[in-house]
Amino acid sequence: MSKEGSNKTSNANGTSQYEYRDSHIRRKRNKFRLTFVKTYRFVFDILLFYIAWILFRYGRLFDLNPYGFRYNYYVTIGYAVILYWLKKTYNADLLGYSRIRSVVISQFLSQVFSAVIIYFGVSFGWQRFKNPWVFLVLFAVQLAIDILWSYYASEYYFRIYPKRKTLLIYRNEIDRKRFGAVKGKPIERLYEISDELQFNGSFEELEDRLSNYDAVFVAGVNSDCRNGILKYCKREGMPGFFLPHIGDVIMQEATHVKSFDSPVLYVNRTIVDPVVAFEKRAFDIITSGVAIILLSPLMIITALVIRLYDRGPALYKQTRLTIDGKEFKILKFRSMRVDAEKDGVARLSSGDKDDRITPIGKFIRKCRIDELPQLINIFKGDMSVVGPRPERPEIAEQYYETMPDFRLRLQVKAGLTGYAQVYGKYNTDPYEKLEFDLLYINQMNMLTDIQLCFATFSILFSKESTEGIADGATTALTNQEHADQPIDYDEV
Repeated sequence: MSKEGSNKTSNANGTSQYEYRDSHIRRKRNKFRLTFVKTYRFVFDILLFYIAWILFRYGRLFDLNPYGFRYNYYVTIGYAVILYWLKKTYNADLLGYSRIRSVVISQFLSQVFSAVIIYFGVSFGWQRFKNPWVFLVLFAVQLAIDILWSYYASEYYFRIYPKRKTLLIYRNEIDRKRFGAVKGKPIERLYEISDELQFNGSFEELEDRLSNYDAVFVAGVNSDCRNGILKYCKREGMPGFFLPHIGDVIMQEATHVKSFDSPVLYVNRTIVDPVVAFEKRAFDIITSGVAIILLSPLMIITALVIRLYDRGPALYKQTRLTIDGKEFKILKFRSMRVDAEKDGVARLSSGDKDDRITPIGKFIRKCRIDELPQLINIFKGDMSVVGPRPERPEIAEQYYETMPDFRLRLQVKAGLTGYAQVYGKYNTDPYEKLEFDLLYINQMNMLTDIQLCFATFSILFSKESTEGIADGATTALTNQEHADQPIDYDEV
């Protein structure tokens, strides 16, 4: 029977046998793909844990005593738990979605920190530092496995699973450009945007067209249409990628109120729990205090080098905003010329292209050394270790004019690191920066803070994280593609 003939026979839901068969095949293929990835990860993790157990056992990490052999099991289990948590922190298992180099770095960072934590735990437990040769061997073996696994697993994955034919649906040019970040990224090897559709109609007008694709990217369409696409993706097993609205992110924080007969969700301004506030402040004091002591030699050397280069001040003070719009003076190592803003205009850096940055400044920016004096701000209580990045009042005012919701970032204290800093870039669009910060505010707790602290190390290996704004721009509002037209964020 031909395709046209098969479409004449429909089930109770109005779906043809042909369409149902295609839908069933797509769901089955998607399920097998996900199962393959999870199984591959599981086998890889078991291999790493087995290697660790062999080295802990035969490397005589512990003195021989009646319980020594059992302790090796305990240490291996502890190592496995910490490694699993850190792999989640670094997204070390995003097979196909990250570059091979990024996967290797994420895997190795997870293993290094896991081994270091276990080593110091063992050493303090036995009240003496053991010979770390076991961990050095572990690093070498696991790094070799990481490189081989990341390369061959990625290549095999792409070989057996071809690109998915993908439809990009957007409302206007701004939405299309926001999703343009897919181009040139590793994810492009998984999803090929074969068609782009500017659309803001009803889902019923779109439903038949979706059956011709294996995945869909959605940006900015109206709520009714987007809800229809969401349900379609769930029902048909089609991967769907959606750019959220601010309202979507806020609703993630909503609490189910059980006093009503209907499923009612409660939303209000974020009030930090007193226990969480106490934990964060204690964490800030301890972390910043220890870091200042340990990093003081590096900070002194950096200050001297900057001072000797052009005889200017080593530190740079700048007014920034924190919780409830309170102003404070942030401290940074000076990376620009002393007269960088002699025209009185507040502007962000354009990165390596910015001639205001000194040669020393380029190095300390790349290594994030210029941020170290902010540990003093954290110790004083101006900032927190984790929180929204503090903006300059002048730049924030420009954002408020087109995007009043940007003030929602001020519900909590500003921070040195956070979601926007780890998963975004220096020139991240302010709307997307707000979404990142709201995601953090929604799930703010000590475990999230600790994860973000570990995840911050990964951006040291990311060149994209230090990209500046476009030449001639003063804020991220006029950055790159957005420079050619105004943005109405009330409609984004």
